[in-house]
Amino acid sequence: MPLSDSAHSPHDVRRPFEFAARQRSGFCVRAGSSKGFAFESHPLPAPGRGRGWAALRGHLDATPDNRDHTRSGAAIAQRYDGRVTDESVLHQVHSLPERPGVYIMRDVRGDVIYIGKATSLRNRVRSYFGSARGLEPKVRALAEQVHVIEHVVTRNEAEALHLEATLVKRHQPIYNVRLKDDKHYPYLKVDVQHPWPRVTITRRVEDDGSRYFGPYASAGSVRRTLDVVKKLFPRRSCTKEITGTDPRPCLDYYIKRCIAPCTAYCTPEEYAEVISETILFLEGRSDEVRRHVIADMERASDALDFERAARLRDQVEAIRRVTERQQMATTTPLDADVFALARQDDEACVQVFFVRGTAVADTDSFMLEGTQDVSDADVLGAFLAQFYESTTYVPLVLLLPLEPTDREQIETMLREQRGRSVEVAVPVRGERRALVTSAEDNARESLRMHHVRWVADRDKTESALSMLQAELDLPTRPNRIECYDISTIQGTNSVASMVVFRDGHPATAQYRRFRIKTVEGQDDFASMREVLGRRFKRIAERRRRERVLEGDEAAEGTPAPEASIEVLVDESVDGGLIEEAPEEMSPWDEVPDLVIIDGGKGQLGAVLDVMRDLGLRDVPVCGLAKREEEIFVADVSDSIVLPRQSEALYLVQRIRDEAHRFAITYHRNLRGKAATQSILDAIPGVGPVRKRALLRKFGSVKAIREADVSEIAATVGFTQRLAETIKRSL
Repeated sequence: MPLSDSAHSPHDVRRPFEFAARQRSGFCVRAGSSKGFAFESHPLPAPGRGRGWAALRGHLDATPDNRDHTRSGAAIAQRYDGRVTDESVLHQVHSLPERPGVYIMRDVRGDVIYIGKATSLRNRVRSYFGSARGLEPKVRALAEQVHVIEHVVTRNEAEALHLEATLVKRHQPIYNVRLKDDKHYPYLKVDVQHPWPRVTITRRVEDDGSRYFGPYASAGSVRRTLDVVKKLFPRRSCTKEITGTDPRPCLDYYIKRCIAPCTAYCTPEEYAEVISETILFLEGRSDEVRRHVIADMERASDALDFERAARLRDQVEAIRRVTERQQMATTTPLDADVFALARQDDEACVQVFFVRGTAVADTDSFMLEGTQDVSDADVLGAFLAQFYESTTYVPLVLLLPLEPTDREQIETMLREQRGRSVEVAVPVRGERRALVTSAEDNARESLRMHHVRWVADRDKTESALSMLQAELDLPTRPNRIECYDISTIQGTNSVASMVVFRDGHPATAQYRRFRIKTVEGQDDFASMREVLGRRFKRIAERRRRERVLEGDEAAEGTPAPEASIEVLVDESVDGGLIEEAPEEMSPWDEVPDLVIIDGGKGQLGAVLDVMRDLGLRDVPVCGLAKREEEIFVADVSDSIVLPRQSEALYLVQRIRDEAHRFAITYHRNLRGKAATQSILDAIPGVGPVRKRALLRKFGSVKAIREADVSEIAATVGFTQRLAETIKRSL
């Protein structure tokens, strides 16, 4: 659940007047997004150019004298139980209600550093600022960084647990136990609302009527499952409009991966049966699926439909082979998730067995972060809350190695999701205990292999970065590398991408997309000059101001780069706007150790001109030419060719390919938006919501054009008159 999404974009958390608004009101949430929670909330003023208390005064009757929850640079401090604690923070603590809810702690930059739940918000938060002698080192370190405390009041502890898990997954606070890279975990999606459903991989669960299965721990895991499902249950994977009038099926039909609804080789009922069996299989009910398919096979045989009977016979055999490979778990059928925890130093791994029927239908492992100085019970409790907050299926039984923190609240949350009671057990003997023991063995092995892979990857990365530094003659090891790429087709919708790699790994939160604003037609050189100018003007201006403060007379006479706020407004990796005030530190202020341009000498020359004009000659820039993977650097006529099998070349290629992928994806999205806008958005009375409803129901503009007026009018939110207008317009 988002923090105040309806009031401001993610970057706005650092605005002082919105800090105060949230503190005085308790918290702000988007209406309708709370899943039934009862919150104390208060609408915020729309973000504007005015900042500070003057902009807030009319909304909350605030004056500079009652800034009770924000602080100036010279903060007032007092000694509290042997520690120096900011008076403003203590005032916030004493202002909290003695009611259940969730508290959100932010540091001086406005970043969320911890999210917790409590039966009594005031008593729980006050415990962080008690005697230092009774606190764990991690808690003491947290308390010293707290600058602002926000809270949400809920009706009970179970709601607080659910909300805490949601917010931790969204904000990934550094002091919380959290699923590593959880926001990127993949799911399998079955779009059952479509007339001819598909099974696809997605990383976003939406309330769109589809069935979702997951999360899976890795892309490889979900792809393997998708491959098995496709072999067992042939159905379409294409995105084409299904009319049943195609002259011939595609290759998937001939290799038994699809039953060709496009050519009417199957009826809608037969296709729906395949999708139903797919869902049962993904739920782990393979025995039930096998019985269904056998019954269908016998019916087809009785009807003398021997071709279909043969296909179903092959499907039964394939299901049998898959289920035979599953590990026998119990002698009696069981619908359970089995969990085990393994820890080493500051690392933790949770292994999950998904037991359906008498076998382990699937297994997965999840790495956790933020587990230092946290008990096993707390780690397991936090994991369960986050795991079932996002999972799409709750079994009848949970088997655990130990009693988790907040067991009652977890049981309540699971009961609400399942619709009936869920048994949470810590078995001590028998088959159930054997399952937990087996999961514990696998958890230790998963943690060991994770460490082995991490060490190997670290060594490769160290080697690659060291080689890059040596080969390109860089002054420092390139810990922060930025790469830029331009994407355009016939001069339309020109865009650029900026990807960032830290210590050899993608820092996706710092990826940026740019729309080219000043270049008409296809001119990659000019586009690259624009993008690099927009990226580095802020750094150039900051350096100029620093030189002025140091008394550099030459800097005083140098005109400031035109680094307006508007220049820095671009789209983040999540599509939101990025706007940073010039006086605040942000990723925009970090000077990269190396800039890579996707291009050869020409592109490099254009960029070097920009960097020279900005006074940033010290920022290393290189161009990577695609043909021979040659690297060009400034003031060197010959290209640099890295060894073909070197880790350094692999890293550079990976960074370049990631920038290209990111730019192409953005360009494709813009083209898709333009294509749908050109037709549907021109129709009076059809806005974004109605447009989505039409496309969801009919699948394409062509299908809408061919539909009857009555079919369009039957769509939710449409009238007969509007349907007639749409038909006339198309």
